[in-house]
Amino acid sequence: MNPAMTLATARRVLLQLRHDPRTVALMVAVPSLLMVLLRYVFDSAAVFSRLAPALLGFFPFLLMFLVTSITTLRERTSGTLERLMTTPMAKLDLLAGYALAFSLVSVVQVAAAVTVSLWLGLDLAGSVWWLLLVGALDALLGVALGLLASAFARTEFQAVQFMPVVVLPQLLLCGLFHPRAEMATVLRWASDVMPLSYAVSALQRVAASPTIGTTYLRDVAVVGCCAVLALALAAATLRRTQK
Repeated sequence: MNPAMTLATARRVLLQLRHDPRTVALMVAVPSLLMVLLRYVFDSAAVFSRLAPALLGFFPFLLMFLVTSITTLRERTSGTLERLMTTPMAKLDLLAGYALAFSLVSVVQVAAAVTVSLWLGLDLAGSVWWLLLVGALDALLGVALGLLASAFARTEFQAVQFMPVVVLPQLLLCGLFHPRAEMATVLRWASDVMPLSYAVSALQRVAASPTIGTTYLRDVAVVGCCAVLALALAAATLRRTQK
């Protein structure tokens, strides 16, 4: 990989986002607004503190998946990626640049959502920095899976259709609605191979305990490795055009 190429790609994507304020507003403001909505739907600080940590990981994951898959698909269909692939730039440089750009936005997104949640009364036993780390990794995972999903879509509508396949099963089986240990065996096996399950586990541990242990570190490592694997698979879908 060439760091200069990666940074140049990231800069180009960030400049594009700068001229698309609606997309930036979607990525940064919506998770915070959803946390406000969640707080007043239940109108209970105790219920909010139980659900909010997991959703602080899910909302950035969902939004970054949607935004990244659609944005990357536009560049595929417009020929931008094809033109870039005629240059000496490596495929991983290109996708790492996209991931870096969207990840920088996601850090702002997660920080805003966590700040709003704490202001709304989120009871957090652990360090807010550990919570931010998992939230940022969740957003990066959404970016990586969005890059991968864009390779299999031909239209923006098809990109959105991947959400029920990639995102919703993880939401249902991550342990947010029912403890994973009490699920049917087949569902528990499926949950064990879904990265969002480990992200939710790590977030719930930070919320419940003032210290982190090996389980938290394992969960963080799993989410990070899944994001790297998704980026590698996305790079494998790019085909270099012969000049």
